Amino acid sequence: MAKSGVLETIPCTVTKATELKKELEKLVKAILDEEDYRVEATDEAMRVLSVLKELKFKKSLKMVDDTVVPEEFKCPISREIMGDPVVLATGQWCKERGIELPRPAKDVDEVRTDADRGHLKSLLEKMSSSLSDQKEAAKELRLLTKRMPSFRALFSDSTDAIPKLLNPLSPGRANTHPDLQEDLITTVLNLSIHDNNKRLAAENPLVIPLLVESVKSGTIETRSNAAAAIFSLSALDSNKLIIGKSGALKPLIDLLEEGHPLAMKDAASAIFNLCLVLENKGRAVREGAVRVILKKIMDCIFVDELLAILAMLASHQKAVEEMGELGAVHCLLGIIRESSSERNKENCVAILHTICLNDYSKLRDIREEENAKGTLSRLAESGTSRAKRKANSILERLNRAASLTHTA
Repeated sequence: MAKSGVLETIPCTVTKATELKKELEKLVKAILDEEDYRVEATDEAMRVLSVLKELKFKKSLKMVDDTVVPEEFKCPISREIMGDPVVLATGQWCKERGIELPRPAKDVDEVRTDADRGHLKSLLEKMSSSLSDQKEAAKELRLLTKRMPSFRALFSDSTDAIPKLLNPLSPGRANTHPDLQEDLITTVLNLSIHDNNKRLAAENPLVIPLLVESVKSGTIETRSNAAAAIFSLSALDSNKLIIGKSGALKPLIDLLEEGHPLAMKDAASAIFNLCLVLENKGRAVREGAVRVILKKIMDCIFVDELLAILAMLASHQKAVEEMGELGAVHCLLGIIRESSSERNKENCVAILHTICLNDYSKLRDIREEENAKGTLSRLAESGTSRAKRKANSILERLNRAASLTHTA
């Protein structure tokens, strides 16, 4: 029989899968052979299956040493392969390189038993009971939805499960206990991982407003997990629109500006995902995203991730104007000179290229830099293919401008 905590004690090595399979074999044998087997044995077997699936998934993403994954196929925030590259929805580039695309996150142990349903029902009923009952049930639900994908899946079977879960946080309820809020919001985060829950949660009128409110107030873990839940739900384009219209971008930008290490990445990831939709770019710009992001970059905070967002916002006219006014040109040129990240250099020169196209006066600043340090000339020789194209395009504009000035 499995010992408690076996999953945490098995070393993360090549032997882990073998050990897990042996453990699973013991558990299954006990379940099949013993009439009075422990209920916990089934939970443990499900958890072992889940870990085995995760190991298999990670193994499938390992690439041979000579395989180069195009930067365009990596998420600018997580740096992992995107499941649906915009360049080609079929994933044919990946096929040519022998890279297996990540499959949509599906749970291997979605077997929902009557006992599970009954247990969930009893826990949800406690959400209308005393504070102590609510806190106890919320803590257990947080744990169950973290460890057991089957419990996440249960919520997609009932339209009233999420409203019951969030009953203690409903509008009009005063002075929600901080620990209770944290456990409930974290449970929503856990639920959002399950594909079938994403639309269900986002389209429920309670969920997004409560997540937005929780980004504003609560423990730092509550705020961070609320931002992470928004990021998870925004995987669907239809959800991006719902979340954008809810007013989520302002509190996410505020959370990013505060700069708490625990919350910054979750806030940045959510902002990035939401701004993949054009109308959310406008909302982010209006809510001050450019100022906050550029200030963080100038302070050398979270530079890689925030440059990715800034490069995406550069397609918005107002954002480009703000970048020029806030001194982005010198900042971006400095990063190109000093950064060792080719991706960062590429993002910087792409933003500079857009600024030049929209504000001819900024060519003067770039020319001074080029005359003194030759920053773009070096990039045009040694950067990525995209960086070279952008750098050469800017240099050509500088040459044309110089020629016109000389002629005049």
